[in-house]
Amino acid sequence: MATGVLPLLLGKYTRLAQFFGQAEKSYTGTIRFGFATDTFDAEGEAAADHVALTKSLEELRELAERFHGEMDQMPPVFSAKKIGGIPAHKLARAGKEVPVKAARITIQEFELLGLEGETATFAMRVSAGGYVRSVAHELGGLAGCGAHLASLRRTQAGVFGLEQAITIEELKAMTAQDVEARLPHPRTLLVEMPSVVVDEQTAGKIRNGMQVNVPEFSGAQLVKVFAGPRELLCVAKRVAGTLVQPIVVMG
Repeated sequence: MATGVLPLLLGKYTRLAQFFGQAEKSYTGTIRFGFATDTFDAEGEAAADHVALTKSLEELRELAERFHGEMDQMPPVFSAKKIGGIPAHKLARAGKEVPVKAARITIQEFELLGLEGETATFAMRVSAGGYVRSVAHELGGLAGCGAHLASLRRTQAGVFGLEQAITIEELKAMTAQDVEARLPHPRTLLVEMPSVVVDEQTAGKIRNGMQVNVPEFSGAQLVKVFAGPRELLCVAKRVAGTLVQPIVVMG
């Protein structure tokens, strides 16, 4: 039901996961009107009998206008949100109460592209933590007939798009060398952070977790520090001026 871009961090680069989690994401997909489901998507159980969609595409677009900008969104109970350290979906499947809380998200774009029968196609761009199926569910409620997310394709995750993606079938046929050749250059990662190269003496201090001065004057709070053209040494946090503290050391 869900396809598209999934950034994977390999080897030592898994240490950078915390910096990728907040990336904005873009999607295309379909919303099926007529009934809601308990999971808000096509894999769940119908929450009520079918109710015919009576709204036109233009009327649905008017309803969809409320899903723009910053808002509080209630995540599905069948989700990976942690409740007391336990994923919400595990509590829901066990028949237990799931006290999910609304999260503040930003929807940059939500456009209904077309309507065929009771199925609408859409495009969406949303901040991290936003649930597309929650939007589908709420839109169905506004339309008076219920709805659920029928299909979803992530077209962009941060800087990574479909054009850079490797299919599972391609991956199965690739050697380790093939995979490495397809990986993005380290300097293209985390483009929001400026890069700086340090000498070996400074690199040694960084590997020991010491604060160092680097020739980087942008004032950015986080800086990528390289020991050479490709060797990402660490992500450092600016202390003051050119003085930085390594917070994630790659090796």
